[in-house]
Amino acid sequence: MKLKITLGAIFLFALNVTSAQEISDTSFGNGLINFVAKDSSFSIKFAPRFQVRSNSSWNHDGNQYGSPEHNFIVRRARLKFDGFAYSPKLKYKLELGLSNRDLAGANDFNRNTPRYILDAVVMWNFSGNWELWAGQTKLPGNVERVVSSGNLQLINRSLLNSRFNIDRDLGVQLRHKTNLGRNFLMREKFAISQGEGRNVSEGNEGGLQYTARLEFLPFGTFKSKGDYSQSDLKREEKPKLMVGFTYNYNQDAVRERGFAGDYMIRTDGTIYETDQTTIFADAMFKYNGFSFMGEYAKRTADEAIATEADGTTPTGDIVLTGNALNLQAGYLFKSNYEIAARYTTVDYKNETGELPVQQYTLGVNKFVVGHKLKVQSDISYTTLDGNENNIRFRLGFDIHF
Repeated sequence: MKLKITLGAIFLFALNVTSAQEISDTSFGNGLINFVAKDSSFSIKFAPRFQVRSNSSWNHDGNQYGSPEHNFIVRRARLKFDGFAYSPKLKYKLELGLSNRDLAGANDFNRNTPRYILDAVVMWNFSGNWELWAGQTKLPGNVERVVSSGNLQLINRSLLNSRFNIDRDLGVQLRHKTNLGRNFLMREKFAISQGEGRNVSEGNEGGLQYTARLEFLPFGTFKSKGDYSQSDLKREEKPKLMVGFTYNYNQDAVRERGFAGDYMIRTDGTIYETDQTTIFADAMFKYNGFSFMGEYAKRTADEAIATEADGTTPTGDIVLTGNALNLQAGYLFKSNYEIAARYTTVDYKNETGELPVQQYTLGVNKFVVGHKLKVQSDISYTTLDGNENNIRFRLGFDIHF
């Protein structure tokens, strides 16, 4: 019922804004509504989007591949609002998730409610090249995670990202950029956040989370922020490169993956805490239709095996530690077809009990209106501990107004 009321209010607002304008000068892919107040005191852009996917998977039983498993899903369905309030130097972003995958994760620490809110953040350019962000949004982690799910080169992000990313959190961020000479740009990003992920309303249970990231762009900025969009849709006329390094420290983390995973609750009701450290090194390169992205991630924990209050008896919860490498490249033809390939390897620490994984992925894309309207497909071959394990084929489309 609450969801119906919320959606109803959104669409009534959209109709009212639309009726206030005789002709809209927006176009497909630039938002359903683009409205600026007559006195320029605020602006708002409303841009819904969704992704539909078909998945087929064949598991290997040691002798041969079994019968395939199929499913169709609405992978993402989101409503995005952004603009400025009072001054163009005070921007905001609000993004809501409506698909099952977006809403999942209800627990005692968010009052067992769906997690509608993805982003709710204000961004204040308070002086020169300095910005202060406050609210819930993505932390400055690995480049693959910060790239919007609507701007991906393959159907979904890699195993490196799904196992080791640091995702969204609630807190403050300080961002700055420095020109080091000619076209050389350096960007610095710092964050202090709650450390337990998005939409936590009952906390803070552990300590705070601290994140720092440095980015170097020796050949200048990419077209249309292409360093945070996969595929070289703008066909960069000169080589462009971004190299980034992230350090993340989650003090007294209470979840198995810091921001996500199970809370490590003991039988006496107390919560196990341990310091977790995650580091990333990544790069994005584009030139004349060719694109490359490389990432390395590593997570450690002071004590990865959770214990009861006596300090010796295991609770069964284990922090996901280890390292991963992800390499991805693609070439965009002038027909707007693209071929892409990815190689990912994940090696876990022994205490996790997880076996090492290698995955090879080949994809084909057709961009109708860039990332805003596209059809994608990919096939992945995954080995678990060196043995044949799984083949998966995915097909889907994205539409972003």
